[in-house]
Amino acid sequence: MKMPTLTRREGLRQALRAGLYGAAAQFWPSMAQDMASGQLLSVAQMMAPLTQGARVLQQDVKIVAPVLADNGTLVPVTVQVQSPMTPQDHVTHLYLLSQRNPVTQMAVFRLGPWNGRAEISTRLRLAGTQQVVALARLSNGEFRYGQMEIIVTESACVDAS
Repeated sequence: MKMPTLTRREGLRQALRAGLYGAAAQFWPSMAQDMASGQLLSVAQMMAPLTQGARVLQQDVKIVAPVLADNGTLVPVTVQVQSPMTPQDHVTHLYLLSQRNPVTQMAVFRLGPWNGRAEISTRLRLAGTQQVVALARLSNGEFRYGQMEIIVTESACVDAS
């Protein structure tokens, strides 16, 4: 059986198709993750998809982080929520939200009365100076939040990754 030969014109067509498919594939992950790259979101815009009209109060959530971060790659953050952490009254979820990162929801922590206290420590990757919001969902369906502006001198998300 004779193998079909690839003409120069057909080879160029296939190379062009592959390049176009590769370029289009770069945008698909951003649509799947609902990236808001290039937009500076308000606190209400960041929280709306999670709270969906529930009661939200700015209290009882404390963010401890450096005000000035030399490098946005590893910014240490601790979040503390005032809660008795009893079976009747406790924090169920703690969300870390970013105003400027390509993906708004940076992290989700599931908590319960077994934690003893509602406190987490982590490191964040930040795409420039922005408001970081810690949003706590309580067992009664309410939300509490705290926010802090972190000034980043060298952005970690230059390539929108």
